[in-house]
Amino acid sequence: MSEETPVNNTGKIVIAVVGVFVLGFAMVGANKQKSVAEMESEAMIRNYANIQGMANQKCPKAVEEATGEQVFFPSKTESDKDSYITLFWEGENTANGGFKNASCTLKAKLGGISDLIIDGKAIIKK
Repeated sequence: MSEETPVNNTGKIVIAVVGVFVLGFAMVGANKQKSVAEMESEAMIRNYANIQGMANQKCPKAVEEATGEQVFFPSKTESDKDSYITLFWEGENTANGGFKNASCTLKAKLGGISDLIIDGKAIIKK
């Protein structure tokens, strides 16, 4: 004639709910581990984004300092998506004595501009 008290039943329910939460967190944590290939891919994307961001900051300023003309969007880009990026611009004020074309190469190893060529003349060469 053992009767279970309501506190006993409530305790069992609380333990069961806590157990479900612990099991759920363990399963989510185990599934969040990334493979080596995924981590390498993400690192390559971050590296390319960093190189491109650095080039978009430094190259337009360098072209403006060398030519006096402000440039915004490159007409073309080249890159190996790992170690360098080259941005190309076509001048808009060639009739008024502005530049015809400019290219700016940024290398990741240098952390800055390695080549700046305006109308075939090397302004920066590292």
